[in-house]
Amino acid sequence: MFDIYTIIFLALAVFIFIRLRSVLGQRTGRERPPYDPYSRRDAAKAPAGPADKVVNFPGTANDKPDVPEPVEPAEDDAPAPARWAGVAEVGSAVANGLDAIAAQEREFDAKHFLTGARAAYEMIVVAFAHGDRAGLKDLLARDVFEGFAAAIAEREQRGEKMETQFVGIDKAEIIEAEARGRSAQITVRFLSQLISVTRDKNGAVIDGDPEQVADVTDVWTFARELGARDPNWKLVATEAAS
Repeated sequence: MFDIYTIIFLALAVFIFIRLRSVLGQRTGRERPPYDPYSRRDAAKAPAGPADKVVNFPGTANDKPDVPEPVEPAEDDAPAPARWAGVAEVGSAVANGLDAIAAQEREFDAKHFLTGARAAYEMIVVAFAHGDRAGLKDLLARDVFEGFAAAIAEREQRGEKMETQFVGIDKAEIIEAEARGRSAQITVRFLSQLISVTRDKNGAVIDGDPEQVADVTDVWTFARELGARDPNWKLVATEAAS
């Protein structure tokens, strides 16, 4: 028989599990930056290499495989005009994309997704700065993880160390959304502030400023299979905007 303490611990475990499931969105998303694993932010053009790899998202202008057309919601399932209030304008391409996603997953909540995307953005930026490969692996698609891991390895080989202080996210907005077959993708533009500096093996600053807060704009794309048991969205493409 269960005593009262066993029941309390079981209830606590269920609560923690539910909270953890909600971290990455309605099965949702993420964001962040000092991190630029693809190029130095103050460089006009960084040399190409594994760390400059940006994964093209399926169905974009850079990669157009034969895939089913976006799924349109049935007339009876059309969301109310106010459903995406504060996220997308009625009738916009973003709203139509969110409608297509919600047509397959009725519980999808764009605002919840953005909350998760903001949390993921910060987690990824900080994990990259710390060289935390384990912390990155579950948040990134395989190709993106390989790019981040390669950048970390190159930094370690040079004896460099990155220090990042995340100040905050000024804005996170969905700029693209679509469902192609069972695959959903959502692109988010993040406007954030952070203090980031890279030091060489002797501790000298070689990039960034430890006393200056930098404004950073990033465009990240997240994806997941709709209807899959895994509710988490993964980062599949990154771009550091000017």
